[in-house]
Amino acid sequence: MKNIVIFSLIIGSLSGFIILQTSQMENEITTYLDKSVPYVGTEIPRLDGIDGSGIKVAVIDTGVDFNHPDLFGWGPEGKVIGGYNFIQVGEPPLDTNGHGTQVAGVIAADGQITGIAPKAKILAYKVSEDGEGVSSELIIKAIERAVEDGADIINISLGVNKTNAKIEKAVNLALEKEIFVVTAAGNDGPDPKTIGSPGLNFGSVTVGATYNNLTSSLVATLEVDEKPYTVIPMVGSVKQEELIVGNITFGGYGKITELDKINVRDSILLVERGSDVEGELLYFSVKEKNAADAGAKALIVYNNAPGIFLGELTHEFIEPGYEPQIPVVSIDREEGLEIKQSIKNGGKAIMQLFYNPDFVAHFSSRGPVSPFYIKPEIVAPGAYINTTQSNGGYNFTSGTSYAAPHVSGAAALLLQKNENFHHHEIKSILLTTVDPVSDVYGNEFSLQDSGAGRLNIKNAYEAKLVITPPNFVINTSIDNKIVEKSLGLKPIEGASLENLDVKFIAPEFIKFAYFLEDNKLQVKMNINGENYGDHEGRIIIMHENVRYTVPFWLHYSEGSISTNQQNNKLLFEIRHPEEWSFAKISVTNSKDGKTYTTTTTPNREASIEIYENAEYWVDAKIRVNENTTNVFDTIKINSLPPESNRLDIIDIPEKQLALIALIVGVVGVIGIIKRN
Repeated sequence: MKNIVIFSLIIGSLSGFIILQTSQMENEITTYLDKSVPYVGTEIPRLDGIDGSGIKVAVIDTGVDFNHPDLFGWGPEGKVIGGYNFIQVGEPPLDTNGHGTQVAGVIAADGQITGIAPKAKILAYKVSEDGEGVSSELIIKAIERAVEDGADIINISLGVNKTNAKIEKAVNLALEKEIFVVTAAGNDGPDPKTIGSPGLNFGSVTVGATYNNLTSSLVATLEVDEKPYTVIPMVGSVKQEELIVGNITFGGYGKITELDKINVRDSILLVERGSDVEGELLYFSVKEKNAADAGAKALIVYNNAPGIFLGELTHEFIEPGYEPQIPVVSIDREEGLEIKQSIKNGGKAIMQLFYNPDFVAHFSSRGPVSPFYIKPEIVAPGAYINTTQSNGGYNFTSGTSYAAPHVSGAAALLLQKNENFHHHEIKSILLTTVDPVSDVYGNEFSLQDSGAGRLNIKNAYEAKLVITPPNFVINTSIDNKIVEKSLGLKPIEGASLENLDVKFIAPEFIKFAYFLEDNKLQVKMNINGENYGDHEGRIIIMHENVRYTVPFWLHYSEGSISTNQQNNKLLFEIRHPEEWSFAKISVTNSKDGKTYTTTTTPNREASIEIYENAEYWVDAKIRVNENTTNVFDTIKINSLPPESNRLDIIDIPEKQLALIALIVGVVGVIGIIKRN
């Protein structure tokens, strides 16, 4: 029996996002995608006739509705020029779910709405019928088929919250063939470490979601007794210019009979979603009106089921003449119950509602995924996107599924402009020319939330510089406080490297110096003090009126590990200012994600055998007294002979290899007995 890993599609309706069909938005069909597309800067390329012509984008999803007027045609003369249906083999990959059609529309819709690269062609690979799940085997087959079909770009808006080595290997195969791979980060934010395969692949571009440049990009923040909570403004909620400050009062389900028994005037009212009476429909609009009539400043509705949701105050069942009067936000059930419990002794809340299209959406999955590289790397509009829907309609939807195709479309424009760009050069340009994204306090979001920043196609199109790497991680320790990094600078279209303006944004204890040498920016960092832990910073480069951002993550540890090669072995030396007793060492092959482990003590040599030229990531956990210190190292190996006599190249786990060896031995013994 085959092992099947079920992958959930990163669908915009997750977490209760509202899906509005065309009939509900007849006067607004052309607004939403036509907002996010210009917002990320497509006007300049289009003035030059750059529209994605000649570029093939593979969409691995639920198929594509090639009968949609904005994505019309199946076959060489149509919009969808090819692909494969892995669900109904022999049939065209027609989308009956809608998710793949929505993704394709953001990339290349060309009709009533316009995608990022409207003249690009689509290769549709149907790996799921209903959008509920897909086997890892089909994802791998789809990636391999896209490579065979000559895709220039692969968009994967699906994933799981864990690592899948076979998916990673398939993505790496595409990257080796110079195909640009874009993956959605996922919709499991705002908790950290919520990005799974294929979004955690080292070489792909992983995209998180921001809001859009619409009046619907209303963002809310909530603090109760100085503790922050994640809340979402309801559709139709009232924006407030000033902070809303008040005591929190619990009001049951927000019924008039409940509010009449308590004093809610000038308070922020907390109520539960739904009703305690079976069949009773207490719409959010009713709860809002009751709260406002009772004198509440604002309303918080917590879910009656696990998870958070996006509610709607204005809908077809509202009473005639109804207009929302106070701000209303929704909150996760667990957090709502926590607030309810905490306010028994009184609770002071501060709420704020404001418009910020570059605010990272609460649902966008966060990093880190590894101590050796940064994910997500970039964010793009992924909230309140109106795009193509199956059966000829349009869809108002949210999710990182729709952020990723903004980046895929941007890559198509850059590839059309310069077909000789390598995928890593496209990646560099897109990641370094972003706009910064800031939280409610004006601070840039962490790299683990937003990567380098928000996609800016105008800047990418006008870039005259390829910077490699576009981001990096460095390891420092108490005995290695000076680190150096070399950034490659490749001019485009004959640009000069003169008059570079370089700035450094990082904690003050990191001292920074640089100089230019042979098309390289040589960076030197000197670490002062004992600020052990993880820190982030950014190198800002101004070149010919384009701002480039190169973010970095810095590990500063009290201990350290040094890695050296001896033939096909890696040898390790651990150092710590205090006496250490034990260490666990993990070594990961950056090419295939395989990890090997060993343990050591101060009196025992530690080593791990390797069989492939690659960059290896070393992660050691050092036990000192009752505490554990994490230290890191990287080493590049390029002196090994080609793989030839490796048992594990057939990808059989060590335990299974041992079992196979045992079986072979037993069979051999039995054979001898029978012959005798």
